[in-house]
Amino acid sequence: MRDELKLKISLLPESPGVYRYKNSEGVIIYVGKAKNLRRRVNSYFNRVHDVARTNMLVRNIYDLEYTVVNTEEEALDLENSLIKEFQPRYNVLLKDDKSYPWICVTNEMYPRVFMTRDAIPRGAKSYGPYPKVEVARTVMDLIRELYPIRTCRHNITPESIDALKHRLCLQYHIKNCGGCCRGFVSAEDYGKFIDEIRQILNGDTKQLCDYLLSEMGQLASELRFEEANVLKRKYLLVDKYRAKSVIVTPQIHNTDVYSLVRDDNSVYVNYLHLRHGSIVQCYTIEYRLQHNEIDETDEHLMSMAVEELRNRFRNAYERDKVREVLVNVLPDSDFSGLQFFVPQRGDKRKLLGISLKNAEQYRDDKYKRMEKLNPEQRTTRLLTRIQKDFHLPELPRHIECFDNSNIQGASPVASCVVFINGKPSKKNYRHFNIKTVEGPDDFASMKEVLNRRYSRLLQEGEELPQLVVLDGGKGQLSAAVEAFDELGIRGKISLVGIAKRLDEIYFPGDSVPLYIDKDSETLKVVQRLRDEAHRFGIEHHRNRRSKGQIHSALDEIKGIGPSTKTALLKHFKSLKRIRAASVEEIALVAGPSKAQLIHQSLNTELIKLQDNETGNTTG
Repeated sequence: MRDELKLKISLLPESPGVYRYKNSEGVIIYVGKAKNLRRRVNSYFNRVHDVARTNMLVRNIYDLEYTVVNTEEEALDLENSLIKEFQPRYNVLLKDDKSYPWICVTNEMYPRVFMTRDAIPRGAKSYGPYPKVEVARTVMDLIRELYPIRTCRHNITPESIDALKHRLCLQYHIKNCGGCCRGFVSAEDYGKFIDEIRQILNGDTKQLCDYLLSEMGQLASELRFEEANVLKRKYLLVDKYRAKSVIVTPQIHNTDVYSLVRDDNSVYVNYLHLRHGSIVQCYTIEYRLQHNEIDETDEHLMSMAVEELRNRFRNAYERDKVREVLVNVLPDSDFSGLQFFVPQRGDKRKLLGISLKNAEQYRDDKYKRMEKLNPEQRTTRLLTRIQKDFHLPELPRHIECFDNSNIQGASPVASCVVFINGKPSKKNYRHFNIKTVEGPDDFASMKEVLNRRYSRLLQEGEELPQLVVLDGGKGQLSAAVEAFDELGIRGKISLVGIAKRLDEIYFPGDSVPLYIDKDSETLKVVQRLRDEAHRFGIEHHRNRRSKGQIHSALDEIKGIGPSTKTALLKHFKSLKRIRAASVEEIALVAGPSKAQLIHQSLNTELIKLQDNETGNTTG
């Protein structure tokens, strides 16, 4: 296997998608789907297969492409359309005209509902596709059990009803149909059934599942367990299926989708081409921006990408007569015969989301390749991004984060975690027990901890961090500013605070917070710092509380160590029994000299407690 192919496989995401193997001539020889792309593709190369055809396929794999999607069902649909488009040599299934089944609802006075693999009738609405025909049949059977809809193909009109043109069939007599052909059920009432059926086919299966559960319960109560088990199987199928697929959308005809994402030096544009509602092409290009192109607008860059990709895939444009183009950024140029839209909702918006997902995946893969070849490059890029987002004077190679922890002021502690070059440096983590603050005062506690931490670093001549992150908003930040002013290091260390509610970032002297993109690497680093400081502080706080809970009067007696205390408690079971024991009984465990000391100390403490209780009662 080529080194480049090995690198591609090692960087595959662990998400659903479709992979395409190519031979040395660039021809697609196999298309496959996966719930986990990395695991599935790796399985081809880590063993010798039992099937000779698979071993031959592996020997001919020269390159790999893949497309990420949201669900395994979408991967099935995309695999189906790509196999029919490219007819790969090593694919056996789905190469014929057979396709996944759909459920169709016609546009008639009394609509029909039926399953089909053929072309959808004009004006009809289709639902699916269903990767398993068994699921489609189960849905159809249950719809017919729930609703008295017709199964005949008669062209029912008001004139045919008045003329008694059609004869009542067996379905009417066994009460599976309301007698539409004779007008025994009104079009309005029948339309209500169809509306509910459309709701189920759109994915709202709650009503269907509730019905199956109630029937299962009824059959089980009658001890008809075999029939109940049949319904249980149907229930599990319906509960699992997905009625709508973005990958195959017959309502969206020959259409193109473009999405643009960018970083500091590059622009990535993903292109999807849909034919008859199915994605048959997925391609991503990258533009590396020169210094004088950094300020180019997204609109202009989108125009460049559309022009290039249109020329590259001109045959698809001309064959499918593409007129509609979905984009996330409108181009600043006009293209003859093309209309550009930015979808806001529905299937078109979901298609644009898939395109964006693949553009972002292409960008992430590039970064991963760079990091594998040069790990230091990733660190520098990450720190440069933090420096730019927070407007820092230098790269934050040394970052520290502080968090307070207490329960209603009890056992107050603070934690300090340290990141060096974007990674935790656990040997430099520190705990602090709050010494000068009474009660739950987070601001004063933060000030005390910062004073202690950085006064010590200054005394020992240690390196100061370039950035300090505080778990909290404006209050904690103000306390930190006071501490830094007192130490004279305000201009030497940059300060930010991260609030808990919306992860907004606060800066000293600025009441308006900074909101960073949720997917930003900067925010992820700050969140990781905050979470690590919280974890480390909670761990120390929990240990302090535990020690406080097992503290007893024996700990106050000088000369009584842990081993003696453990032996006494193990023998007498409780402090109350030790206090009630005689000196001789205690001496059997602790020895004569210690026994006298323990007996005297515990009983003196008891007298003091009784005096205090008496005084309180009198008062």
